[in-house]
Amino acid sequence: MTMEPAEGVVQAVVLYDGQLLLVARGDQWVLPSGTAEPAESAEATAARVVYELTGYLVDGTEPLTRRDTAPADGPPSVLCQLLSHTPSDEAALAPAQVRWTPIPETAGALLPAAVRDYLQGHKPV
Repeated sequence: MTMEPAEGVVQAVVLYDGQLLLVARGDQWVLPSGTAEPAESAEATAARVVYELTGYLVDGTEPLTRRDTAPADGPPSVLCQLLSHTPSDEAALAPAQVRWTPIPETAGALLPAAVRDYLQGHKPV
């Protein structure tokens, strides 16, 4: 599989044990996101951003797309696999700015439709 360079902002979707990783932005909880570096794929951007913001090591595995034909409602989102259960001390955000939210409690979070579509079919492992 060839990974195309990403442009602009990429959002990371990190799930573990029926919970979604969210970060504080102002008074809202959102997906970790950041801007792609030159020639960086969306998958690599998502993994880098999660580590830089939260200290968690993840692997960007696949971009999420909507099930219907509606246009995207935000930046691309990449599903990521959690590789470390403990964040490093190098995170840009304080621990109070990072939280694992049970999927049923994500209704108030700003999530793109592709992410909501994916979460509806997600079953914890």
